[in-house]
Amino acid sequence: MTDFQISLIAAGGVFIVGVITYNKWQEYKARKSVERAFSSDHDDVLMHGGAAPAERHEPVLDLADPLPVSVEPSEPVESSAPPVPPAVTVAGAAAARVTQDEAVDSLPGVKPDMPPAEQAERLVDPLIDCLIPLALEGAARGDKILPSLLKLRNVGKKPIHFIGLHVNGDWEPIIHGGVYTQLQAGVQLATRAGALNELEYSELVTRLRAVADEIGAEPQVPDMIEVMSEARTLHRFVAGHDAQLGVNLKPNGAPWAISTLIGLLESQGFDVRPDGRFAVPDGEGGAVFTLSTNVTLGADTTNRLTLLLDVPCVAPARDGFGAMIACAKALVPRLDATIVDDGDQPLPDQALEEIKGQVQEFYQEMEMADIPAGSTRALRLFS
Repeated sequence: MTDFQISLIAAGGVFIVGVITYNKWQEYKARKSVERAFSSDHDDVLMHGGAAPAERHEPVLDLADPLPVSVEPSEPVESSAPPVPPAVTVAGAAAARVTQDEAVDSLPGVKPDMPPAEQAERLVDPLIDCLIPLALEGAARGDKILPSLLKLRNVGKKPIHFIGLHVNGDWEPIIHGGVYTQLQAGVQLATRAGALNELEYSELVTRLRAVADEIGAEPQVPDMIEVMSEARTLHRFVAGHDAQLGVNLKPNGAPWAISTLIGLLESQGFDVRPDGRFAVPDGEGGAVFTLSTNVTLGADTTNRLTLLLDVPCVAPARDGFGAMIACAKALVPRLDATIVDDGDQPLPDQALEEIKGQVQEFYQEMEMADIPAGSTRALRLFS
């Protein structure tokens, strides 16, 4: 073998080693990039979010003996993110303020006169939200960061909220004119439609990092596996307690005329909704229970009315079941009707009392899970 051939072999060996080394380096960089996006070396921020540790209580309740309910499936409602706010100008900042105020006001259970610190606790809740702290490079004004934050309001069907640590030391919803030293994002882990999933979480991480870059912040992203476990656990609770109780009124004679029913139901305290349903208002923008005519809006008559109680969304103090049954009994003589179940079997007082006892047990289970019926937590999860 000549010296030239030996040189060629040696050069080829060096080239092969170089290629292998380069590929290994590219593989290492790609792996580190993925680890940065979907994992964190920080403590579990779901357990240690904000100024003080927040203990999470995992909901593990399961109804062994389900209520004899008339279940009406809850159709997932498509939601879309709001339009991107305008550029950071005086007009843009004002628009951002309005949008943020609307987000707070529309949150179930949050009242306009509620202290900002209490609003913050309900906006970003460690029991039902995945908490993601965002470390700021320095103090930031609300009007500067709101346009960027408002780009990220939903991921899939899960709402996202932001709160900030004000320079006065209190956590509050981020508003125009406020100055904040820390931020915290919260994405809801579950709804009636399902649990936060891997694709939604991946999208959240990507979009949140882009927003964080705009405002000069660094998000501390929790581990995906732990977040998915939290989300599935919470959704099991939601699915196990998504109870809707219904009773029906059946005419003893001819079907009722819709035109006659409208006036009668309004005199009974019902409000007419755009979807054709009737609701007994609770005085705070919600409903104690609803009533359906079970026909289309253009129908002239109906032979069935259904009164429906969304059990987890009505506080026990309102006695939604008792109010619904009292209303049904008041309508019986006025409509010449009989209270029946879904199989058209009459519901005597004894059966109604048994159901009432099961409703009380249901409320106790929700209370033990720290998600009381009718609370902000329950309304967010079951709305």
